[in-house]
Amino acid sequence: MNNRMYRAEQVGSLLRPSELLSARQASADGRITVEALREVEDRAIEGALRRQREIGIDILSDGEMRRASWLTDMADAVEGFAESRLLLEWRGPGGATEATTARVAAARLRKMRHLAEHEMPFLNAHADGPFKITLPAPSNFMFASYKPGISDLIYPTRAELLADLVAITRDEIQWLVGGRVSYIQFDAPYYSHYLDASQRERMRAQGVDPDAELAQAIAGDNDALAGAPRVETTFALHVCRGNSRSRWYTEGAYDAIAERLFGTLDVDTFLLEYDDERSGGFEPLRLVPKGKNVVLGLVTTKQAALETVDGLCRRVDEAARYVPLDNLAISPQCGFASIASGNLVTADDQWRKLQLVSDTARRVWGD
Repeated sequence: MNNRMYRAEQVGSLLRPSELLSARQASADGRITVEALREVEDRAIEGALRRQREIGIDILSDGEMRRASWLTDMADAVEGFAESRLLLEWRGPGGATEATTARVAAARLRKMRHLAEHEMPFLNAHADGPFKITLPAPSNFMFASYKPGISDLIYPTRAELLADLVAITRDEIQWLVGGRVSYIQFDAPYYSHYLDASQRERMRAQGVDPDAELAQAIAGDNDALAGAPRVETTFALHVCRGNSRSRWYTEGAYDAIAERLFGTLDVDTFLLEYDDERSGGFEPLRLVPKGKNVVLGLVTTKQAALETVDGLCRRVDEAARYVPLDNLAISPQCGFASIASGNLVTADDQWRKLQLVSDTARRVWGD
């Protein structure tokens, strides 16, 4: 286990500058080359890295600025996904039923290139500090990319789809570790489906046992992590509840998944959303095994209102009743732009919130 702590944390995605959004659209329309788009991405990432260092964020990110959304690098790098998509019911500002950004598996999956092929080498050259690479946990795609009538023609069961995704992700992890990446994070919003009472009921109505699926998801993600060297790389999991244009799709306390997820998922660190009442209390953290770390997602990325250092310190103290303070850190609850269009906040809001994370970390831990 790698127990390196980054007290002033972040989940990963950052708001894209308008220049980058315009360039991405121009590339999609065929008005500029991929090389020209890469140049705009490079400038945006260099600016974001510089600002993170100035603010005092301890683990850097490229903001996922080369991605259309947090998980699209999977379909971009892997052959076998179709344009067909499943629907999600979003809650919050402008809540609606919309297609996910995940594509449906429609043929046998085959990895064509590394998912982070355009991200890791650039960060190694420009981060000037420890950085994280985020990957969609393979377990997400058991539901996000499995559509009866399409996927089951190739993969008769979700477990068979998961097995191919595990192999693809395990290969990616080995490559990233070989590239001396400091921090590899699985993003896993679908774990929140297993804690949401309405989602659990929906699974049962479809003939799916949510607890059995949770066990299968954890086993698959553990298989992807198996054999990865832990000496220099931190492995983490972020449990998200949906984050698109300041909306969400699941809610509920961690109780329904805490014992199994915290106790058996083989990561060093859990990044957990705790920005509002939808997340429940800190009591489930008592089930986090000794020696594992928890990053408290206390600062919301969904609205501009700024929390206070004093208020955040009080919440850290509350959480420290269940997890030793030395095993805690602080972050925003999620990224600022899980999809490229971003949440309903400004760039100034974003940087103020990340500065608040840094200031609070220094107040609490002093390092």
